[in-house]
Amino acid sequence: MINSLKIKGLVAASAAAALMVFAAPAKAEYPEKPVEMTVLFGGTANTIAQLLSELMSEELGQPVVPVDRKGGGGAVGYSFLQSAAADGYNIVWNSNSINTSFHTGRIPFDYTAFTPIARVSVEIPALAVNSSTEWTSLDDMIAAANESGEKLRVGISGKGSFTHLTSAALFDAMGMTDQVIYISYGDGRAPVELLAGRIDAAIQWPGQFASYAETGELTVLAVTGEERAEVLSDVPTAQEQGFDVNITMWRGLAAPAGTPDEAIAALEEAARNAVESERFIEASQNVGFARAFLGHEAFGELIASDDAFYGELLTELGMAQ
Repeated sequence: MINSLKIKGLVAASAAAALMVFAAPAKAEYPEKPVEMTVLFGGTANTIAQLLSELMSEELGQPVVPVDRKGGGGAVGYSFLQSAAADGYNIVWNSNSINTSFHTGRIPFDYTAFTPIARVSVEIPALAVNSSTEWTSLDDMIAAANESGEKLRVGISGKGSFTHLTSAALFDAMGMTDQVIYISYGDGRAPVELLAGRIDAAIQWPGQFASYAETGELTVLAVTGEERAEVLSDVPTAQEQGFDVNITMWRGLAAPAGTPDEAIAALEEAARNAVESERFIEASQNVGFARAFLGHEAFGELIASDDAFYGELLTELGMAQ
């Protein structure tokens, strides 16, 4: 009798346990809903972000929705994301601006407020002038400035922006710090301002200048990276011309610190597949940027290294806050 009751009890317990297993809801797989991508800048940055969001949407099975949050050299978008939920549904299309924005006092938090996902691309800043100047090298620019005795009007996206920093570093290396004044014109307007004669020179991304260089309207004097830009392969680097400057813009994805590892891994893989796609390869050639995928860990190491570099550089240039 006792054994029979024990057996019945065990059967009942097993059945109840089985029911509990079947009744428990299955763990949902990420992502369950759209992912919002904060976009900080216009121009080439926005073009790449739009394509990347489309390709990642296909990979994730949920929409990745780009949302413009421009302003303050990235400060507006970073501030929004820093306070957003760390649930995997808020990400930012970021850049070296996370380092420069902090060290110039635009934001009160540094890169550690975010978890890196992946680096996607790099762009090498280029210095262009109106072809009517007949300058063909950095030495030509220096000679003309010395001869005229007038300040060189250099266009920048905004005070404290990456183009401002790059310009300051280049003209410092050229010994022209006291011979330039900076004029802010906003994103994407460098070619227009140069052609109109409102500025004498401007540093922007190669894709903005390539078509104008081909038609002979603008002359690109130098790029600031260690290597030449593919889209402007005939333009020498500043280093080739004897000026020690090595600054390159990277772009990638990050999420608020504390975002689940599962989400970071899924987003990293989606970004990797997007970068390797034929559409992205074609865009890199047409728009003028280089594909440069780095995974979560390697990207994090790069951001930390860059933070130290830009902190020191901005201090040397007197631009740090």
